Amino acid sequence: MSTLRLVPGTPDGVLAALAGVLDGSGMPFAPVPEDPVGAARVQQAAVPGEPVEDGCAVVLTTSGSSGEPKGVVLSREALVASATGTHERLGGPGQWLLPMKPYFVGGLQILTRSLIAGTSPVMLGENFTESARKMTGARRYTAMVPTQLARYLETDLEGLRSFDAIVIGGASTPEQLKRRAAAAGVNAIPAYGMTETGSGCVYDGVPLDGTAVDLDGNRILIRGNTLFSGYRLRPELTAEVFRDGWFRTQDRGEIVDGRLRVIGRVDDVVISGGVNVTLPTVQARLLEHPRVKDAVVLGVPDAEWGTRVVAFVVAGTADQPSGGAAIRGIGREELRDFVAETLPRAWAPRDVVELQALPMLASGKVDRQRLLEGVR
Repeated sequence: MSTLRLVPGTPDGVLAALAGVLDGSGMPFAPVPEDPVGAARVQQAAVPGEPVEDGCAVVLTTSGSSGEPKGVVLSREALVASATGTHERLGGPGQWLLPMKPYFVGGLQILTRSLIAGTSPVMLGENFTESARKMTGARRYTAMVPTQLARYLETDLEGLRSFDAIVIGGASTPEQLKRRAAAAGVNAIPAYGMTETGSGCVYDGVPLDGTAVDLDGNRILIRGNTLFSGYRLRPELTAEVFRDGWFRTQDRGEIVDGRLRVIGRVDDVVISGGVNVTLPTVQARLLEHPRVKDAVVLGVPDAEWGTRVVAFVVAGTADQPSGGAAIRGIGREELRDFVAETLPRAWAPRDVVELQALPMLASGKVDRQRLLEGVR
């Protein structure tokens, strides 16, 4: 039985290793980030010296934005099913631009789709539009996180418009951002998924062929051919999240007109002063404020309230809510009153922390741990 091979988490390194596992000539591998902290986390989660599980092709390390990193085991069949299902949903195979790190599932699957389609991926250079101009395929695709989309809508509209479809994943896409993209003529498609589902498996609320979605109460359950095989050398943890073939996610959702709508994580509902507060709903309301460019709302342990609701906001101009020069001093009471106009007063954030920018992980997700460290 073979052990897991570590490969450099560069586009060339991951592309070569992927080609091997897809055609059967290569060994199972785990991509390693360039930074020492990321590399250490891969060593911890992937455990390269131990034999690999049956069917393992790739082990990816979860982002660890809110907990211990885990090694997610993906099979060749899951990788191929995800890539094939994505192409079928988007209108056929095409050429892909890679604007993200390939040691995360979103970047790795861009390379998988390229290999399956027989096309050469284009790597993102210093300028997004110039990189897009290098695309030669009849159909052109890319994928990115919402933060990247918001930035490129301001700086690289020509490049965005040149793609047949842009898959948006890694985090929830604000409604305001969806409207901006549509108004600008950009075909941005929100996708829901995670490392355990082999990247996005629900596009614009509709599961890919071969994927099924259900709800247990409001907890999202997923079943299908893109699912991971389990957590690396953690059978007890794997058993906790699988029930009768269904993967129990940590996300809450609802089915509206036949489409899945994600409404937050299971732990995004906190009790503050005896009142249940849904943090994503507060966050969505803050993003409607004309001078709030970005926002994250978190619950912080508090001796008096049990959990204190804290809003971290990035200011923007009234004329340019998603850009422009920052305006300091959006008052706490102003934002509390704004939230209370449509939500219960008890949901209004008790603290407001204004930032120049939200701290981000390499995966494109907000670094929640770093935010929490600053207020505890």
